[in-house]
Amino acid sequence: MHTRRDFIQKLTGSLIALQISPALVTAGCNNIIVPYDGPLLRVAIMGLGSYGTRVAEAMKDCKKAKLVGVISGTPSKIKDWQAKYNIPEKNCYNYENFDQLKNNPDIDVVYVITPNALHKDQVIRVAKAGKHVISEKPMSINAKDGQEMIDACKKAHVKLLVGYRMHFEPKTLEIIRMRKAGELGKVLFFQGLCGFTIGDPTQWRLNKQLSGGGSMMDIGIYAINGARYMIGEDPIWVTAQETKNNPEKFKEGVDETIQFQFGFPGGAVASCLSTYSMNNLDRFFLNGEKGYAELYPSTGYGPIQGRTSKGELTQPHVTHQTVQMDEMAGIILEGKQPVVPVDGEEALKDLKIIDAIYEAVKTGKKVDLKL
Repeated sequence: MHTRRDFIQKLTGSLIALQISPALVTAGCNNIIVPYDGPLLRVAIMGLGSYGTRVAEAMKDCKKAKLVGVISGTPSKIKDWQAKYNIPEKNCYNYENFDQLKNNPDIDVVYVITPNALHKDQVIRVAKAGKHVISEKPMSINAKDGQEMIDACKKAHVKLLVGYRMHFEPKTLEIIRMRKAGELGKVLFFQGLCGFTIGDPTQWRLNKQLSGGGSMMDIGIYAINGARYMIGEDPIWVTAQETKNNPEKFKEGVDETIQFQFGFPGGAVASCLSTYSMNNLDRFFLNGEKGYAELYPSTGYGPIQGRTSKGELTQPHVTHQTVQMDEMAGIILEGKQPVVPVDGEEALKDLKIIDAIYEAVKTGKKVDLKL
């Protein structure tokens, strides 16, 4: 697959060969874009499963980020990825030897895309090797582990980012802009519905030792995080209720469905649902005194669909992971500040909320939050 960048570079090379100025062609064709010529973030992906593959495919179209390395416990996957993505042998590691990243100047950052419970140790090892880290969300399985990851990255003087792809999604950002500009008025209510009917009962997402929980640790975090960036505040209390209709599939400690409610300092409230037993959800709704905004679907791989009290949202769809990796390259290499943070501290807040949701389920009480 050739990217637009490849095309432009080949075209420019042809123009040089013909001694024709590229500027002359550009003047006659507004569609030709000057190739990116800034710093390039060199990425290794750890965990070559379905989502790792999705990120790798999306990165083919990145301007600022390039896939240059892999880390996997499966030798056959490494060989396949080497051939498919032209990855040199020296940039290939397994889970036992990836500490040797410290001796490889050709890798800048490792994107950890492994089961949740493995993130902490793997992120800390990458940090000790002197490399920046992107952890897939949730950053870890509880706030205690998340704090240890943040501390380790600070000690190693490397950046810790988390794969919050929706923080760069155009329709999402437009709603945030409208809310900040006061176009929706005082925010009153948010609803976040996140879930699907999960399949294979033997997969790691239904194994508490690997996932840290159930739907909340996978899909529910979208509603948690979405409530925060849509309302523009952090919640100050949470209540929650669990429903489990299939205890054979959803073992002890693996939640099937949780409803949870937030209160916010400005007076807004939120009502959210996380489930592994229902389809046709994936909906965000934000209501204010002057208007509303809705996304449906709200967090899937796209295209995201949305409308507000002012009409349909028409921002174009771009592959989320392509935008995410280019934006994260800007954060790591250029110090850019995203509209919504994607750092470890942002992720730690979500982990504290998840801890509190599980506590509220267990006790049946309202749990105060101090984020």
